[in-house]
Amino acid sequence: MASTPITGRPTWVEIDLTGLRHNYSTIHDFVTPASVCAVLKADAYGHGARDCALALQKDGCKWFAVASTEEGMDLRKAGITGRILLLSGFWRGEEESVIEHTLTPSVWEPSQIEKLNVAAEKLDKAPESVAVHLEIDTGMTRTGVSISQLEDMAHVLKNSHCLTLEGVFSHFASAEVVDSPDGEKQIARFDDAVATLRAAGLEPSWLHMANSAAVACRERSWYDLVRPGISLYGYYLPFLSVVSGHSEATSELPVVPVLRWKTRIIALRRVPARTAVGYNGSFHTQRDSILATVPCGYADGLSRQLSNHAHMLVRGKRVPIAGMVSMDLCMLDVTALDSVDIGDVVTIIGDDGNEKITAWEHAAHMQSIPYEVLTAISKRVKRVYME
Repeated sequence: MASTPITGRPTWVEIDLTGLRHNYSTIHDFVTPASVCAVLKADAYGHGARDCALALQKDGCKWFAVASTEEGMDLRKAGITGRILLLSGFWRGEEESVIEHTLTPSVWEPSQIEKLNVAAEKLDKAPESVAVHLEIDTGMTRTGVSISQLEDMAHVLKNSHCLTLEGVFSHFASAEVVDSPDGEKQIARFDDAVATLRAAGLEPSWLHMANSAAVACRERSWYDLVRPGISLYGYYLPFLSVVSGHSEATSELPVVPVLRWKTRIIALRRVPARTAVGYNGSFHTQRDSILATVPCGYADGLSRQLSNHAHMLVRGKRVPIAGMVSMDLCMLDVTALDSVDIGDVVTIIGDDGNEKITAWEHAAHMQSIPYEVLTAISKRVKRVYME
């Protein structure tokens, strides 16, 4: 894929919408007859929720999930007509906005039901016209109604005037640990919770539990709807084994990374050996060297933990970060390159020739996961959408 001309500060992200649609189709075909709910929280994991949602809607996606009411409203304003699930519920005072924008909130407390009922009556909504999804805490211990309080919650829902229980869902605590009994225990608790709700006269249409890892390795958790997030954008956590302690990446679903992060060299400098480079002189040249400066720093989402450890790609070759990553700039040691010029494209994440740097590589230096790497790319980095 050729680089797109960029005006202004030459640091940008390319989003491959063809790759995104490929990933969606791959997951969709794999889980059919279950439906796919595309998770677009955190600005589509740094990829840009508006454009990603529109591309997926064009390809037939009918369910989308976000974290907040504000994220849901932004998708509605962008022209998303499908269902929008608020995975983290709503904050008090947002209930009218939730209903006005036809968002589908998750609930787990009676007070949420009360607030939605009051707002629905104020907006003159018909009985049972506001759909909600009940979150069950099956072992995450974060949000969700506990099993011990489920019957009371069922009673509140049953007596709600304007609301209808459309869906029931839960979250895995460690879906990627493929042979852990905890995952199966969570599924069993979820099944018991659904049975309790049905015994109370509630009939949810949508049951969902599977995240990206569970899509690939826990078919019993697919139910009616799956919620892929990171896999839509081309990444998985490696699958872990409790028994062996080993980990390996999944080969079940051939998804492809959607994001490429690039910048350009804006300055070149020749310096002698034993020259201190950057803040605190944390890097010293070992020989006569050529240093390249690029306009990308921690304010763009390039972690300081990559300082003196990570690499970037220039002219198809790896070059190390030299010195501390600063707020707006960082330096590269390009001495080993045969030639280099101001204006050369630098790949931060992505491929160049036979070399590739992934969000996994950054995450390893940061002792983190690709989720953090991708969502940390800041708003001031331009997103360029490509086919």
